[in-house]
Amino acid sequence: MLATTTAQANDDLSNVCPNPIRMADTGIEGMGPLEEAFGPFAETFQDVTGLELEMFSLSNRTAAGNALQYDDVDLVFAGPSEFVLFEEEGDIEILFAIERPHYGSSFFVPAESDIESLEDLEGKHVALKDTGSTSGHIFPSKMLVDAGLDLDDDLEITMAGDARIAALVNGDVDAMGGGNRDIEEIEAMDPEGEYRVIAKSDVLPGDPVIMRGSLAEECKTALRDTLEANADVLWESLIATERNEDKFLNRDSSMGFGRTSEDYQVVREAYEAAGIDL
Repeated sequence: MLATTTAQANDDLSNVCPNPIRMADTGIEGMGPLEEAFGPFAETFQDVTGLELEMFSLSNRTAAGNALQYDDVDLVFAGPSEFVLFEEEGDIEILFAIERPHYGSSFFVPAESDIESLEDLEGKHVALKDTGSTSGHIFPSKMLVDAGLDLDDDLEITMAGDARIAALVNGDVDAMGGGNRDIEEIEAMDPEGEYRVIAKSDVLPGDPVIMRGSLAEECKTALRDTLEANADVLWESLIATERNEDKFLNRDSSMGFGRTSEDYQVVREAYEAAGIDL
């Protein structure tokens, strides 16, 4: 029999926090998809905190950073790159993070390729994901630089976005750099093909839920304590939707507390190594 988890009774946090409390997600566009992805989580959040979670759809990371800076939102569901970018612009803190044990970057080549290492990519054509993607651009770039390659002179890089998988499968590029789990999409597109990983990064720090720093200290402390005390039921509600189940549950993720800015130093170093300004 499956065990059930119920929310713990808590004091109403509206005496120390804004109510409603406003949250945005940098990875979802449109209110419909946003509410669909986070509806159950918002209900549980209100159950355990007494605060209505009001969702905001923001078109991109720049809009989210500005909203935090000007107190238009209180929380942002972001990625590691967004965190270090937002921290450059203003005072922010981490509420919790989604820890993903498979979250990292890999380089893939066809099994029959003579490419054995990143150094062998000199003079080759490589597809990466979207500009600014933590696992699909920033860390693959750092890996290439660490291998001694000049990103401008030693190889041709195409920022292929969602077309990166097809570019590799169709032979339009010699290699592809992206997230570790991209191998699943490669195999789905080319079930008869065989591919190898020639390089893999360490596990990257998790996706943080960011608080604006100007929230009252009592509010930030109460939110951390209350959410951590109810982490199990909040996690169950977060992965209750199809989108989040696929993104988080099926990838062995978990809700983690205790992340600090120092944990994301590796991301700042990746930007610097790749020659990309924050």
